[in-house]
Amino acid sequence: MKASHIGAIVLAVSGLMTFAASAGDIEAGKAKSAVCAACHGADGNSNNSAWPSLAGQHASYLYKQLSDYKAGRRNNASMTGMVALLNEDDMKNLAAYYESQQPKSAAFNAELIETGENIYRGGITETGVAACMSCHAPSGKGNGPAGWPALRGQHPEYIVTQLKAFQEGLRANDAGRMMRNAAARMSAQEMEAVAAYIAGIQ
Repeated sequence: MKASHIGAIVLAVSGLMTFAASAGDIEAGKAKSAVCAACHGADGNSNNSAWPSLAGQHASYLYKQLSDYKAGRRNNASMTGMVALLNEDDMKNLAAYYESQQPKSAAFNAELIETGENIYRGGITETGVAACMSCHAPSGKGNGPAGWPALRGQHPEYIVTQLKAFQEGLRANDAGRMMRNAAARMSAQEMEAVAAYIAGIQ
């Protein structure tokens, strides 16, 4: 494993320990989430594929993303405005609330499942893309302690959008450049296929 990857994992684990030491209040997060519901759904299951579903996502990951938006490490005009009024407790409470919710399934193109599964479970040998499950788990549940997000059931359109953002350098808040390096070697068709498989993981 590269030193940069080891460092990224150490930082991710350290961040989780900091978060866990002062975990959020689910009920306070539910109250605060009212303003988030328009895009992400009342229970964190978004009805619009342009916006991610947050239900069941690791609180540590959600907290990091909110912190990154607030600090300018991740850019989105809508989210930058939303997090501007959030304090540390608000972000921890929201993260705890969404983690406590049950994720629902998303629509996907079944014709892409076989190709997508091959990529997710075996990577892309020709271009050196590692298997997605090595970080995001065979079940798609991710790895909270390491800071890797849960992906299963996520809108495939949103996954493709994020992969393209990593590929184009529009998103750069991934530890050790792992997502940027992987996405840089993927074609649009490969992105769509793996996104369809992820959305269909039960």
